[in-house]
Amino acid sequence: MVDADVLVVGGGPAGSSVAHALAICGIDVLVLDRARFPRPKPCAEYLSPQASRILARMGALNDVERSGAAALAGIRVYAPNGFVIAGDFVANHGYHGFRDRGLSVRREILDAILVQRARAAGGRIVEGAKVTDLVRDPSGRVRGVRATVDGAARELRARIVIGADGLGSVVARRLRLARRLRWPRRIALVTHYRGVADVGEHGEMHVAPDGYVGIADVGGGLTTVAAVFPVRRSREIAADRTEFLRRWLFDQRRLALRFASAERVTPVVATGPFASYARRAWAPGAALVGDAADFFDPFTGEGIYSALRGGELLADHVSEMLAASSPELADGALREYDRARRREFGGKWIVERVIGAVVASPRLINRAARQLAARKDLADLLIGVTGNFVPPREIIRLGYVWNVFIGSVP
Repeated sequence: MVDADVLVVGGGPAGSSVAHALAICGIDVLVLDRARFPRPKPCAEYLSPQASRILARMGALNDVERSGAAALAGIRVYAPNGFVIAGDFVANHGYHGFRDRGLSVRREILDAILVQRARAAGGRIVEGAKVTDLVRDPSGRVRGVRATVDGAARELRARIVIGADGLGSVVARRLRLARRLRWPRRIALVTHYRGVADVGEHGEMHVAPDGYVGIADVGGGLTTVAAVFPVRRSREIAADRTEFLRRWLFDQRRLALRFASAERVTPVVATGPFASYARRAWAPGAALVGDAADFFDPFTGEGIYSALRGGELLADHVSEMLAASSPELADGALREYDRARRREFGGKWIVERVIGAVVASPRLINRAARQLAARKDLADLLIGVTGNFVPPREIIRLGYVWNVFIGSVP
């Protein structure tokens, strides 16, 4: 006897996406989340243009826009040498031919909307449920979870358990699939300010030799601030993360005046370290999606899109798994999900790792910024790839690399 066909651990974008996609097909889905919505979540709070298409398919886009979310026209990257990479969300490279917008919205607003869409589709949502372990049968196949719900220990059974529980995923750890890369080891400090000067319609990334910070309008007069530092600075940060961030922002020449009259309005929250991945995104009776499966670095701000799209991908294969007539066929459906995931995101993973290396090197980021500041077409192409509407292959090629890192500026 099972408590649900599908049990999803985590009600963030990945969990809500897969729950919604399955529930609208009539599949019994139970979502467990340790928090109660709405709840804050440390995040850069950026959605690429393609994320809006998934929100629209979920029936959530209008609610997100009505919530006061800010529209973003593109991204500006400020290099240490003063050059600026200014890229717009404009697909003028023969793929779609449209001008598009990204969105920036607080996670406590976004996630509450997404959970409600999953609930409206027929998914059952249990808040205040902390999953502590997996339940397995004698063969090792996952059959459910152990959880504490409102202070009471429960054992809940399902035909498949989906880990959508983010960085430090309990499901990934219990499956012994979680891995950490040795490089780049970074942590983030996230907060919101009111009254930051000159915040416009572009998201901003300010790169310094010892870290970087993303800032963007998130609506309601607030600016999200997500600063990322090497993990070796964790001891300094732990001493007083609020003061550490304040000093660092005021040490940045371009930002000091802009923050001079600003007021911090939410606590400074630490998250990370990043560069985590699962060696595969499935095990017999279980699957991983979103940050639980892979999160390299927050510089490209792609976590929310990857979570939403990953949930859609997984739902298709879970439907096949549930219809399978044998454990072997069920495992085959989940194995194919892992392959599909690599096909979908493999190119972006390469781009993320290249960008991670460039950002970590003042010489490389300065060189790239100097070239891209002079070639807006190349800057738009890069932003198109990070915005998910231009194929990654367009910048994973010799001509692009030559123009950005080798060729001379006109």
